[in-house]
Amino acid sequence: MTPQSDEDEVWRQIVASFNDTAEPDSAHQPWPDSENVPVEPAHRVLKPAADEDADVEAEQGDEDDDLDEDGEGRFEPPVPPPLPKLDLATKLAWVALFGGPAYLLIAAMANWQMEGWALFTAVAAFIGGFVALVVRMGDGPPNDSGWDDGAVL
Repeated sequence: MTPQSDEDEVWRQIVASFNDTAEPDSAHQPWPDSENVPVEPAHRVLKPAADEDADVEAEQGDEDDDLDEDGEGRFEPPVPPPLPKLDLATKLAWVALFGGPAYLLIAAMANWQMEGWALFTAVAAFIGGFVALVVRMGDGPPNDSGWDDGAVL
């Protein structure tokens, strides 16, 4: 027999036994106790209040209202810190980065006749804004980190 005919015969056996059921011996083996998982109670999903009045009424309730049925408190994320203030150069770089392509898009959609200098200025603004933001990005350690950064995450 050739190797190809051996492969064909194996393939035919696989296809012929496709719909066969598993051996009865394997179906009656006991489930190992190490595989059993303890059953946990279902967790409630809290829906946000529909309006502000419901939030005010909920805040006026007892302290027990802040607990779930399991006796655990609800997670309330902290207030995020304010966005950093940007200097004039960074603001201009962002305006150039988005303003150049925005002008080209609006001009193309409105079928405006664009001069060569306008196209050059829009593309130069985009490239200049991108380069300015990358240069000002600052990929080094913070200035107040000291001589030993320790574990920096």
